Amino acid sequence: MKDIVGKPGGKLRQRSLSAIAALLILLSAPAWSAGTPAGTVIDNMAQVSFDVAGTPVTQDSNISSITVQERIDVVVTLQSPQILVAASDTNRALLFTVTNTGNGSEPFQLAIDSAIGGDDFDPIPAVPGIYFDTDASGDFTVGDIAYVSGTNDPVLAADASVDILLINDIPGAVNDGDIGRSQLTADSLTGTGAPGDVFVGQGDGGSDAVLGTTGGSGNDTGEYIVADVQISVLKSVTVLNQFGGSEPIPGATLTYTITVEVTNTGTASSTVFNDPIPANTTYAPGSISLNAGALTDLIDADAGELDTSGAPSIVVRLGDLTQADGIQTVTFDVTID
Repeated sequence: MKDIVGKPGGKLRQRSLSAIAALLILLSAPAWSAGTPAGTVIDNMAQVSFDVAGTPVTQDSNISSITVQERIDVVVTLQSPQILVAASDTNRALLFTVTNTGNGSEPFQLAIDSAIGGDDFDPIPAVPGIYFDTDASGDFTVGDIAYVSGTNDPVLAADASVDILLINDIPGAVNDGDIGRSQLTADSLTGTGAPGDVFVGQGDGGSDAVLGTTGGSGNDTGEYIVADVQISVLKSVTVLNQFGGSEPIPGATLTYTITVEVTNTGTASSTVFNDPIPANTTYAPGSISLNAGALTDLIDADAGELDTSGAPSIVVRLGDLTQADGIQTVTFDVTID
């Protein structure tokens, strides 16, 4: 930089390089959905340039400072599909994600409601009925930690999230096809209310806290459906690369094996298997099989095909299945791009 400054026009070049560097920093900075962090000070100063008797003069304004206040927003999102259950089942889990979409750190209080109406039965909340998905398994396991209101309320930084499990038991007096719903609510402990409500001095860094579009409260609802049939679906993958090894490198072949089995005395009618081709892979033509029998990729007389009407996926029609049909095994190959 010293050499540049020492040359004619060097200061201009230096300023240009500085501007480019600043632009690169801005372009590489992460785009936070929460916006500018609470407590950030935004300064601004104006300048006026003029001539006095032919002499250039610049006069600065005072500095105008403003501190960004905290916006409180939260979103609760159901992650589970509709959960198949049977009468008198216990400890059946629904998975949700709670996300702090505000611009400051915020504690949230959680609540379960399994008597929300509009369904066929009310699930019975377990005691306790809310757990953190501590092991990130997506289901209720021994390692998950129970939520206790006022004791371990989740404190989430801006844009941070936490996975939460609602745990319910299923009543004995339910019928096949009945639906029961359970809702998770997350409320800001700073406060809830109408968008635009202000909590003076309650934001990060002593700023005011302002409720955003969610009013500081979010919820979502999951569903259980009673079925007289229970199905086990298990998926595994093996890797074979072009050098004969098992390392998943570009060009390696992934063989997926999926087993489908009815595990009780019910009948699963018109069962259809559907598996999207994973991102960053390409389907290996002619690799679909059902119970070791080859299936074509086309829609024809056999039970399966590669469906390209939308995102590519493997489709296999298994028909009506009972426990007597045993394990149905589907395989297909893809290569890593």
